[in-house]
Amino acid sequence: MTVIVRGLRPDDRSDTEGFTRVRDLVLPFVLTTPDAVRHTLTHSPPAARFRVLLAEEDGEITGTAYVGLIHESPEPGRGFLNVHVRLDRRGRGAGTLLARAGDEHLAAVGARKVFSWVLDEPGSRGFAERRGLRAGRAAHFQRLDLVNGPLRPLREPPPGVELRTAADFADDPRPLFELDAMTAADEPSDVEYAFDDYEAWLEETWRHPLQAHDLTVVAVVDGRPASYSVAYTDGKGRYATAMTGTARDRRGRGLAKLAKNASLHRARAAGCREAFTSNDTGNEPMLAINRWFGYEICATEVGHVRELG
Repeated sequence: MTVIVRGLRPDDRSDTEGFTRVRDLVLPFVLTTPDAVRHTLTHSPPAARFRVLLAEEDGEITGTAYVGLIHESPEPGRGFLNVHVRLDRRGRGAGTLLARAGDEHLAAVGARKVFSWVLDEPGSRGFAERRGLRAGRAAHFQRLDLVNGPLRPLREPPPGVELRTAADFADDPRPLFELDAMTAADEPSDVEYAFDDYEAWLEETWRHPLQAHDLTVVAVVDGRPASYSVAYTDGKGRYATAMTGTARDRRGRGLAKLAKNASLHRARAAGCREAFTSNDTGNEPMLAINRWFGYEICATEVGHVRELG
């Protein structure tokens, strides 16, 4: 048994497929495809110093890691490192080697603090604690059965509100970027973010392979996007809400429910069988909305942090 760690080769289909297999086993509630992995790696901005690492045991990919700098944070020196190892291959050194290689990369690019998401189960929490990581805020993954579970009935939008899809903004998606930047800045997080690069957003987010513009629903008020529910699909019957948010001056009117409900109906009509989403445990407004839709918690992850030194 020999375990090695190396960088993922984006043009090697066996690498991107191996990465996807590991992630599907460890995080079945997070959508991943080979094309999405390749896109994220090849279109990440230079300032992120982003790398995808693979643990390989006798030619078989058994673990993965995402590592880089949180370049959108106004505070420099913040990095991230997320390690995942197949359950049936744990205890053989893959996680330790991935974490060590990730720490070395972050130290080399000037990171002073590392943030990691860890599944809330004994093995993962113990691994994080042994590395000196401190637990912080948590987030719930949630699942909705689109085949057997009932959906809330569609309702007509109130006067002055129009429902469109992201595809309707294909010629000029900037209004969606502005709404995305505002709502992302208001999400509960251990890290402050400042999204102000429209061209980077187009490349990294708008053109992401998982984006389903025809399933993403936008509530428009007075000609401007006021609320939206961003849809991702993986072509295998899984749908995920990547972001649901409302402009600050339009909150409290039920627009997020309206947009997300329409998106869910579109997803089921398109043949999606499962819907997933994730919310910070402190984001009670969105957790309440998802409970109203019938989502059930299927897993929890805990944010961890430690100083690099």
